[in-house]
Amino acid sequence: MFDTHAHLQDRKLQGDVENILQRAREAGVEKITCIGYDLPSSQEAVLLAHKYKQIYAAVGVHPHDAETVTPEVLERLKGLAKDPKVVAIGEIGLDYYRDLSPRDKQMEAFIEQIKLAHAIGKPIVVHDRDANQDVIDTIKKYKAGKNGGIMHCYSGNLPLAAEAIKAGFYISFAGPLTYKNARQAQEVVVKIPMDRLLVETDCPYLTPEPLRGKINEPAHVRYVVEKMAALRNQHPDEVAYLTDRNARKVYGIKD
Repeated sequence: MFDTHAHLQDRKLQGDVENILQRAREAGVEKITCIGYDLPSSQEAVLLAHKYKQIYAAVGVHPHDAETVTPEVLERLKGLAKDPKVVAIGEIGLDYYRDLSPRDKQMEAFIEQIKLAHAIGKPIVVHDRDANQDVIDTIKKYKAGKNGGIMHCYSGNLPLAAEAIKAGFYISFAGPLTYKNARQAQEVVVKIPMDRLLVETDCPYLTPEPLRGKINEPAHVRYVVEKMAALRNQHPDEVAYLTDRNARKVYGIKD
């Protein structure tokens, strides 16, 4: 299995990374992408990727911190992104739920980081919360899927997923897929092509059933795989293999 989106540099997990990785290996998780959400966390993700073979990194600034995206920060992200263990720019996008940054600043940061991904030829990892139409319009306008991309922790509907796929994106699901009220996400999982599906934890957040209330970690991605398999009437091993293959393809990982 491949956990395509984890925050192993989060304070809730610091000091326990080696044990977390061991539990991941025991659960069958061979690779993990550690995702940045601002410049310091992106730097930490790259350090972890170099320390552990199992880990890859993505670098970028989350919409919550959009106001920190200056020309200097973009230049430093570009330097990090050239590292061979950095496989994407992310997580980037729009968040109209919390609105922790002004929406115009969020959009500006999103567009600038899409341009950065174009410049270095890597995919993007998109955060979209309550901003579905603006996200898809921006993706299409700026050809954001030119080098591939991931709709992280997907919460949109089926037509939106189809538009994202047409634009070059993969659709990734985390713990919420296992929740009782996840009917829309479950419909998307059933109806989109298997070759566009990914799994993730978004750890230490979004812990899947039956572990809700506990800190999430990459080993728990198996619960997402099992739910996806049940919904699609496939064997969990098949879903694990195919989502791992999809992740390696979008992230450009050959080994």
